Amino acid sequence: MTPTSRRFLALDVFRGLAMALMILVNSPGSWAYAYDPLKHAAWHGFTAADLVFPSFLFAVGTALSFSMAKFRGHHNVEVLFSILKRTSLLFLLGFFMHWYPFFQVVDGSIHPFPISETRIFGVLQRIALCYGVVATLLWFAGERMSYIIGGLGLLGYWGVMALLGAPGDPYSLEGNVGLRVDLALIGPSHLYQGEGIPFDPEGLLSTLPALANVLAGYALGQWVRRRGSGPETLIKFLLLGGLSCIVAYGWDLLFPINKKLWTSSYVLWTVGLDIMAMSLLLALLPAKSTSRPVTQFFEIFGKNPLAIYLLSEILLVTLYVIPLQGTTVWPWVYATLFQPMGSALGSLGMAVGFMLICWGLGYGLHTKRWYWRV
Repeated sequence: MTPTSRRFLALDVFRGLAMALMILVNSPGSWAYAYDPLKHAAWHGFTAADLVFPSFLFAVGTALSFSMAKFRGHHNVEVLFSILKRTSLLFLLGFFMHWYPFFQVVDGSIHPFPISETRIFGVLQRIALCYGVVATLLWFAGERMSYIIGGLGLLGYWGVMALLGAPGDPYSLEGNVGLRVDLALIGPSHLYQGEGIPFDPEGLLSTLPALANVLAGYALGQWVRRRGSGPETLIKFLLLGGLSCIVAYGWDLLFPINKKLWTSSYVLWTVGLDIMAMSLLLALLPAKSTSRPVTQFFEIFGKNPLAIYLLSEILLVTLYVIPLQGTTVWPWVYATLFQPMGSALGSLGMAVGFMLICWGLGYGLHTKRWYWRV
């Protein structure tokens, strides 16, 4: 196996691991009985679930280290058009996913779901914006300047949050300046409603530090492309990842690790974990790993992440909407088939079952060589 194919294998498995964990996090049989590691931290703090989204951004950056090379020899206008096209399509897919199923039931009657109440930002939208900004920076400003901008973004975000947040409580749900920005520019009806007040964890201001997650993935990909993935590289990655986590832990004392605010300490913490995870995959995957069932399992997820993500979310929403015996399909299946084995264990079992169904859909796409790209 050539170094290039091995790098792609590590990236596919890395994305596959993140995708499998994401589905487990997003689809418990009952949210009331999800295990703590599979629930996002209530506010400050960190759980395994909080590593999923930044890992996708890190993988976007690693993949970008390969795809940017395809732009060589093209005019600036062509490159910019390609970046804007991909950014727009990803953003729109995320928006329509939030709008789905496009209707709501009010007093027993079906009505169109108003676009004026549809959430604008979300997971795919943040991926789209981070990809668009980072790819544009890399092309027009170069790698060195992009890394500098990413680092300044982490420091600048900390400064803005500390200075413009509520006095004495700048990092609270109600007191953070990101909330005020989103309320002023987007409006409460277009924000996430699951925190008790309109607040979007993928809002505008917190997209700034998320750029560093993508840039870190890009830097790792570039290093491996240029210098290979020998023992010396892997040791450096492990040390760098550990150092990033140590700095994040110290920064947490001043700027708490918080996914929903996407704090700068959270960025360094997740980047450190992702660097170490990727280096271990590069070290552990054997030359014939594609023939091993465990590797193949995660490759299926990792090779088609966009399709599987969209299908999983649409299927999950659909099962929550279809009525069945006084409730809907999802809670009925949990109560009937899974809860008897124990509330928490059954909740996890249903999530695992749903994850395997999504894998089956991905496997079907894989056998037909249907990979969704934008």
